[in-house]
Amino acid sequence: MSDKKSGLASYENVDSDYLEKRSLKKSAGWVLLWALGVGAVISGDYFGWNFGLKAGGFWGLAIATLVMAVMYVCMVFSIAELSAALPHAGGFYSFVRNAFGPTGGFICGLTDAIEYVITPAVIVVGIGGYMNNLVGGLIGEEFSGYDPLWWVLAYLCFVTINIRGVELTLKVGLVITLAALAVLIVFYVSALVSGSFDPELLFNIPAEEGQDPRWLPKGWSGVFLALPFAIWFYLAIEQLPLAAEETHDVVRDMPKALILGIITLLALSVFTLVLNTGIGGGALAIQESDAPLGEGFEAIFGSGGMTLFLTLIALTGLIASFHTIIYAYGRVLFALSRAGYFPRWISRTSGQKTPHRALILGAVIGLACALVLHFLGEKESESGEVVPTAVGGALLNMAVFGAVISYALVMFSYIRLRITRPDIERPYRSPLGIPGAALGALLSIAALGATIYREDFRPGIYGVGAFLVLGMVYYLLYSRHKLVAQAPEEEVALLAKHLDELDGKMESNE
Repeated sequence: MSDKKSGLASYENVDSDYLEKRSLKKSAGWVLLWALGVGAVISGDYFGWNFGLKAGGFWGLAIATLVMAVMYVCMVFSIAELSAALPHAGGFYSFVRNAFGPTGGFICGLTDAIEYVITPAVIVVGIGGYMNNLVGGLIGEEFSGYDPLWWVLAYLCFVTINIRGVELTLKVGLVITLAALAVLIVFYVSALVSGSFDPELLFNIPAEEGQDPRWLPKGWSGVFLALPFAIWFYLAIEQLPLAAEETHDVVRDMPKALILGIITLLALSVFTLVLNTGIGGGALAIQESDAPLGEGFEAIFGSGGMTLFLTLIALTGLIASFHTIIYAYGRVLFALSRAGYFPRWISRTSGQKTPHRALILGAVIGLACALVLHFLGEKESESGEVVPTAVGGALLNMAVFGAVISYALVMFSYIRLRITRPDIERPYRSPLGIPGAALGALLSIAALGATIYREDFRPGIYGVGAFLVLGMVYYLLYSRHKLVAQAPEEEVALLAKHLDELDGKMESNE
């Protein structure tokens, strides 16, 4: 290709051997893709969402969940079309790069990398805590408290599975996802059949002055503040396009898996929100819980001998998301490295055609983040109580903030590509089209505004901002001069740019 520049970026040619050493293996059908998407999200039904009750009360969180559900539906239809048209491992980075050039693609890819590398680090801290409780209950408290050991073992186990082969990774993900889904269904049925569910418990949060406790105890501002927590019901379904190069029939299977995945998550969000809130101590108790599902089971079956069972229940959801998001960060780092945005050595694949270096690097960074969360994420107050600090909050919320930025970017990319690149072959077309993407973009901006407005989310904003600044310095000073023209995401975009320039010359000659 003669054109080796695009905006600020310049490109280098590579030989076929470069791409051969960075190739992936097709192993996924729609069922495994569905499990990958649902598994990445399902821990959000186990914890996190319930803090939205504190922000807005039951109806406040319910309305926020409906708004975010609309945003995710709009996004899912949009990325279903884009992933069939641009089936590359870069996912969101690929879409934004084709719409807004290499600099825009790098920014989106960097926010995705932040989201997918940070999220497992947060989840593995939870896994370590539950394992400590499990071991302490079984063989004695003196054998608990070894959190970093559990983190290392968890990363070692699931990174190894990912390295051994994508087919094994996806099949393990299917089994764990089905187990986590079964746990939720058992809870829903048990809550209804046992008579433990009481609709009155949905409204026992005291109302602020002048507000209705049964409607919006925190007022309409509570709906706005609950938006980031409603995102937990759906966060990470967007990782599915990262599997495009490993899908047997991406045109047929990717849209099907995305749509069935969001339908599954919509149903789970309704049942979890209603049934888990209206049980035990109700919304007042669940809003503060670190394990709302565990408290729900305890309200149904009692404590006592259920402690071990409840611990295993909580682990199911955590492990499902931990395993599947490891897959996601491996593909994000792989795609950005293969294209030259990140150091190229990261994208070398193993004999099993898996991005082993990217998987290991992400684990090392994740473990480092977990150690930060462990040693700086909490402190002892003057009264001797252990309380969280801003560092812990930053790590927990960086994923949400980074994700919302990428949502807005990909919605605008969809609109721009529909307008400027109508010639792209689109085997699947979103039934919502540009209006749906525009609505999704507006709602993602609203969610972004809510994360900025929430004071406890601001440390996450600073964290993402710091990573983006460092990343942009690296890009501007080095990697923009080292991009790979033959990387699939770049090759398609460069070819389109070249053809547009030829059309422009022909028109001017006429």
